[in-house]
Order: sequence, then C-alpha cells, then structure tokens
Amino acid sequence: MTDHTVRAFTDQLEALSSAVAQMGGLAEAQLADAIDAIARRDTGRAEAVVAGDKRVDELQLKVEEQALKVLALRQPMAVDLRETLAAIKCASELERIGDLAKNIAKRAIVLNREPPIRLTQSLARMGGQSLAQLKLVLDAYSDRDAGSAEMVWRQDGDIDEMYNSLFRELLTYMMEDPRTIGLCTHLLFIAKNIERAGDHATNIAEVVYHMVTGGMLSSERPKADTTSQTSVRFEEKG
Repeated sequence: MTDHTVRAFTDQLEALSSAVAQMGGLAEAQLADAIDAIARRDTGRAEAVVAGDKRVDELQLKVEEQALKVLALRQPMAVDLRETLAAIKCASELERIGDLAKNIAKRAIVLNREPPIRLTQSLARMGGQSLAQLKLVLDAYSDRDAGSAEMVWRQDGDIDEMYNSLFRELLTYMMEDPRTIGLCTHLLFIAKNIERAGDHATNIAEVVYHMVTGGMLSSERPKADTTSQTSVRFEEKG
C-alpha cells in the first residue's frame, strides 16, 4: 500500500469520525433544547427541536454512506474495521436519541397549552444527568478513551434510580389529585424518554469500549429501573 493510499484511507476514517462527532453534537443539542423547552415552557424551542430531527436523520445517512464506502473500497481490518463499524452503530444510537428528543419536544408543546404544573427537581436532575452521560460518551468517542466509556456504562443505574424516584412521585400526585393525571402522564412519558436516552448513551459506551480495546464490557450492565414491578391502585374519593 503506497503512502498516498494510506493517507487517503486515514483521511476517510477521520472524515467518518468527524461526521459522527457532528451528529453527536446535534443530537446532544436537540436533547438539551427539548428538556429546556419543558422547563421554560418555550413552545418555539420545542417546535425547533421537532423540525431539527430531519437534520439528525440526514447525518445518520451520511455516516452510513461514508462507512459503507470505506468497507467496500478499503476492506479495513482490526482497529480500522472496528472504527468503521462503530461509526455505523453510534450513528444508529444517536438517531434514536434524536427521536427521543423530538418526542419530548412534542409533549412539551402539549404541556405548554395547559396551566403550568410544578416540575419536580427530580426531572431536572434526571435530564441533566442524561445530558452529562451523553456528553461524556461523545468525548470518549472523540478521544478514543475506553476508561471514560466504561465510566458512562457503570453510571447507567444512576439515571434509572432517578427515574424510579420520579415515577413514584408523579404517581403520588395523580393519586392525591386525579385532575393532574393527564399532565402527569405526559411527564411520565417524558421521564421515560430521558431514561431511554441514557440507555442509548450507555450503548454508545459499549461500542466505544470495543472500538478502542477490541474487548467487551463483560459484567452485566447495572440497571435499576423497577417501575415495571410497581402496582398502582386509584381510589375514588367521595
């Protein structure tokens, strides 16, 4: 392989990594704006997030096209192959985060048509934690930092614990005042979307770790979502 060919191959891999980083930055901004649209009751920002989801989808296609071109023309091996496949996997996870941000924004638009309801501190903390996880794993991807990727993977349970707490809190509101059921249901879906965004960040962490080391995070992923085991009974008040 000539120096020119090696340089061209390296340039293609760098362009692929740059495209993933660009997509990651947009997905992170979409999620941040969606969460902020709820906290600030900013319908305009929520609508911008919904409209911006198309750009996330376009970037995913760009990453996939570039990666497939590398696979077809260069037939990469070892770490180069892992980097190429990681780009495809990360783009898929980021596209799902973009979808979740859009879903949050759509619910923000609905919530903003209703009288304001006090957002719990748990929701704000949960959103902040999910965004922090996403930022950390995107930095791990850019820096090829397996240690940071593993840190994100091990912290996934923290978001689950926040979700459990918020789930119980919102159920309490609904049982105490049935008039809040509609709004609280929207908040429950928002919380679940935030929790799922954290899951996708954790998936990216697994991809980054394998990309860098060639190994797998062997132990079972720490999970703490217990809401599926929660039983609820509403009692009619006379």
